[in-house]
Amino acid sequence: MPHVLVVGSSNTDLVMNTPRLPTPGETLLGATFFSVQGGKGANQAVAAARAGAKTTFIARMGNDNFGQQALLSLQKENIHTDHILLDPDWPSGVAFILVDDHGENSIIVASGANAALSPIQLETAERVFEHADICLLQLETPIDTVLYATQLASQYQTPVILNPAPATQLPSEIWPHLYLITPNETETEMLTGISPNTDQNAQRAAQMLLNRGVQNVIITLGARGALLVTPTQTHHIAAPHVTPVDTTAAGDAFNGALAYALANDQTLPQATRFACAAGALTVTQAGAQPAIPTATQIWQLLKNQ
Repeated sequence: MPHVLVVGSSNTDLVMNTPRLPTPGETLLGATFFSVQGGKGANQAVAAARAGAKTTFIARMGNDNFGQQALLSLQKENIHTDHILLDPDWPSGVAFILVDDHGENSIIVASGANAALSPIQLETAERVFEHADICLLQLETPIDTVLYATQLASQYQTPVILNPAPATQLPSEIWPHLYLITPNETETEMLTGISPNTDQNAQRAAQMLLNRGVQNVIITLGARGALLVTPTQTHHIAAPHVTPVDTTAAGDAFNGALAYALANDQTLPQATRFACAAGALTVTQAGAQPAIPTATQIWQLLKNQ
C-alpha cells in the first residue's frame, strides 16, 4: 500500500452559510451554522487516506475538546496518529468560514497549537520520513518547520509535494528540496507576480518556479482544471464539470489525492487527472472533510467523464 506522510495543520472549522459575503462593517443574517473537522494538513491527510493510501499525519493540537475530537476523527479514518501531539499550553486551531450561495468562501484562521509545531517534534518521527513514499506539506504551520520537513525528506530521498497555502513568500533554500509545488491562482501570483489568467501566463509563471529549483509545477485553476509543467512537458488537465456547492477543501482534496496517486506510481499527468476529479467532487458538498471523496467515487467520476 502506498504510504503518504502529511505534516501540517489541524483546525476545527466553524462554518456559516450566508446569501453573500459581507462587506467591511456590514452585518448579515446567516442561514445555517455547523462545525466540522478541517485544517489544510488534516484535510489532505483525510483525502490521501480515502483515496487509498496508508497515511501518517504529524501535527500539534490543543489538549482540549476540539483537539480530542479532531484526533478521534482522524483515527476513524485509519490515519496513523502516533506523531500527533496534544499540547496542554496551546488551544487547538480554529477556522471561521463564510460560504455564500454560489459556493465561494472567505476564511479566517486562528492557528493555536499549529503555530507550535516544531522541528524538534519532527525529529521524533524521522523514521516515518525514511519509509514514506511521498511527503505532503502546506503553510499553516511555521515556515522553519516546513523547511526542516523538506530537508528531512530529502535526506531519505522521499519526494516532497508543497501546497503553498496560505499564500506567502518562500525561503530560497526550500526550492531544491521540492519534487512538486501546487499553487492555486492566488498563490501563483504571490510567488511569481504573474496572474495565471491565461494558459500563456500560467506557463510563464510555472517556468519561473522551475527556474528556482523545484522539479515540477502544477498550477490549479479551479473550474479550468490544472496546468502541469515539467522541464520536458506541459499538460492542461481539464476539470470534470460539476455544480459547485462549497469550494472549501477542494484544493486539499486535490493535493491529498495527488499524493496518493504519485505514491501509487501513477505518472504526473495521470495523477493530476485523478486529483482534479477529487477536487471537483469536493465542491459538490458542503464542509471540508465531510465533502472529501473516496477512491470509488473518484474513479466513478473519471469513468463517467
